[in-house]
Formats: sequence, C-alpha cells, structure tokens
Amino acid sequence: MHDLLVVGAGPYGLSIASHAADAGLNVRVLGRPMASWRAHMPRGMFLKSEPWASNLADPAGRWRLDAYCATRGLTARHAEPIPVQTFAEYGLWFARNAVPEVDERMVSRVAARPAGFDAVTEDGEVLRARTVALAVGVLPFAKVPSPLHGLHPALVTHSSGHNDLGRFRGKDVTVIGGGQAALETAALLAEQGTRVRVLARADRLRWNDVPPPGQRPWWQSARAPHSGLGCGWRNWFYAERPDLFRRLPEPTRARVAATALGPAGAWWVRDRVEPRVEMLLGHEVTAARAVPGGVRLETVSRTGELRSLKTEHVVAATGFRATLDRLGLLSTELRGSLATTADGSPAVGRDFESSHPGLFLAGLLTASAFGPAMRFVHGATFTAATLVRGVRHRLRTASPAGRIPVPVDRGRREAPWNTRL
Repeated sequence: MHDLLVVGAGPYGLSIASHAADAGLNVRVLGRPMASWRAHMPRGMFLKSEPWASNLADPAGRWRLDAYCATRGLTARHAEPIPVQTFAEYGLWFARNAVPEVDERMVSRVAARPAGFDAVTEDGEVLRARTVALAVGVLPFAKVPSPLHGLHPALVTHSSGHNDLGRFRGKDVTVIGGGQAALETAALLAEQGTRVRVLARADRLRWNDVPPPGQRPWWQSARAPHSGLGCGWRNWFYAERPDLFRRLPEPTRARVAATALGPAGAWWVRDRVEPRVEMLLGHEVTAARAVPGGVRLETVSRTGELRSLKTEHVVAATGFRATLDRLGLLSTELRGSLATTADGSPAVGRDFESSHPGLFLAGLLTASAFGPAMRFVHGATFTAATLVRGVRHRLRTASPAGRIPVPVDRGRREAPWNTRL
C-alpha cells in the first residue's frame, strides 16, 4: 500500500510528488505528464505568467524553468513570454529529475475503503493508498455557455479542446470570451487565414500593461511590488500569502476567487488582435442552433439590441468552474460525503485536506479556499509544501505507532522520457 497516490501529473501533481518523495513517503504518481499543456494548447501560444513565476516546485528549488532553459540554450527573462511548448518540455524535464517514475495510466475511479483508498486505473488495476492527492488540473471543469449545450462538437468546442487550429484555415469562426485564451486563440486563427471574430459580454476589452522592469528603485517596488500574479500589493497578497487568504470570511473568499484577475489580454498579444480580428463587444449569446454550414447565434446587447449571425464554428473560451459535481472520477459515495463551499467547490482545510480524511485536493479546486494563485502555476509551490505536510500529519495520526516514512533515494539521474501522449 502506498503512503500517497497523486492523481494527475501536471504542474501541481508533479510538484506534490517531488515534495512527497523528498519527505520519504512511498508515493506513486499517475497520469500523462503535462498532458493538458502538450495536447490541449495550440502551437504558437505563450505563457501569460512571468518565467520566474512559472516554476514547478521541488524542495531545493533546483529544477526551475530558468535552469531548464539554460540547458537548452534558451533564455527565461523578465517580461519575455515563454512558449507553451517550451514550458511543457520543461515539465517533462522536471518529471525526469525531481519526481519518482510516473505511471502514465489514467485513473478512472477513486473510492474510499477502510484505512485508505482504492484507485482503479484505465486498464482495470486497483491500487491502494493511505492518502490520495487529486491534482486533476482544469480540463474536467471546462465551462460552455448554456445556449451552446447540446450542439455537436463539430460545431462548438471549448478552447481547451484544441492543440491544432489548422482545421479552421479558410473558415469563419466565432470565439466567445474576452480573456487571454479567447484573444490569443483569435490571434492564432487570424494569423493562419481564418476569418475570426471575438464575441464578449464586456463593452471593452481589458489589456494588461507591460510589466515594469524587474530591478527598480526601492520606492517604486514599495509602492507596487512584483508578485507571481502581477504588480501591486493586492496581487502580492494573493500570490504570496494563500495561508492568510484562507482566513478571510468564506463569502469574501468566494467572491475574490471568482472575480480577481478577471478577463484580460496580455500586452504582447494586443497588436496581433486589434488590427485583424472583428469585435462584437457588449453582446451575449441567448440562443444557438445548427443550420446548414454551421451555427446560427442569437445575441443581445446590454441595451437590448438583438442580433443574429451565422458562423461555421464556435470556440467557447469561457473558462473553467471547479465544482464538486464535476469530479466524476470519485465514487458516488465518496463524492457525496464531501462538504462544499457556497460556490459548489469542495471544502478544504489548512493543509488542503478535504472533509474526508486522507483525501487532499490541489489546483483550481482550491481557489475559493486559498485564492486566485491556485488558478496559476505559481500556486504549486505553496500547495506542494503545505499539502505534503498535511499528508505526513494524516499518516502519523492514522497510525497508533506513529509510523515513520522510509527515506527514498534522491540521487536520481536524468533518463530518457517516454513522450507518448
């Protein structure tokens, strides 16, 4: 039986596994490493976060993004966006060096059992563990506007459903949303010859400013410090003090998690969008139906103006909503036993433990508890250290003898990686 089973091998899962192995826990990681970054983002996309705020977390801080870039002759400089492809390759490098061997099978079901959990893999094997950490990323929580529900995937997709936009060359595509995913998707479509428009509820788009230099006079830094989520004291609080954020009243936490760092485009994508992408702002889709050759969208403006348009495909870049009911890999009994917060997300304690002892959660699922940092890679550092501390506490309290973890061999070398998706 494993001490800890980590379900998911993205930035959060890999970071948790690195900390768990360093703590001497018998840990096993399941999932395809960096799968969402490798298979669900088109080539040509860039990270919105700064390179120095995009590190996966190992206890010694040895396997950073800039260290990986140095081994490949690349640069990781402040205010210079990193290609998503480079970040995905960095994650694989981190997995080879900082994490026990990853089992690339997916987990289809997790159920509670006396003194632990059963996890069923996609090929039917049952693995047992004393504790489980769910780090399932954002893909299970993709949100599509209700008027688009029921339309065939040939007509409507979520922005997270694409790693190649080439199928849309020469077509007419409508992208719904006003955030980075919508705007960068629209830019990539336009650059390949797609006729594309952005449809958003907001009356105007918001663009992030070019970040100030990394090294500034002390008084400028004191006025608006850099943080992993951007400049300013509020962003610094969200990024660097998730432990204090958790002490805020639940309604405040839920509101901030839902609204802070709202939809906005990166400064470096603005010039790629404004000259060549049609904008339909201040409009919301009220109905959609399949018609010959595509989709007919009915929209309404804030002033009540009705409009109808036909498009060949709709890409919903409308974000993610992490609620307990979307955790389909949990057994019905286990899912039904979990407490939730007002926004429908699972409740977690100070060490990321859910209301079911031994079941820990990470990433977007915990944003309403620990703040907006949990929506970004930057939150993995706090999560990994805190969650593994909670796992060790759970293992001690669950055993009358106070079992002591057996140290693992940390002198692992880089080895060839199986790049199978």
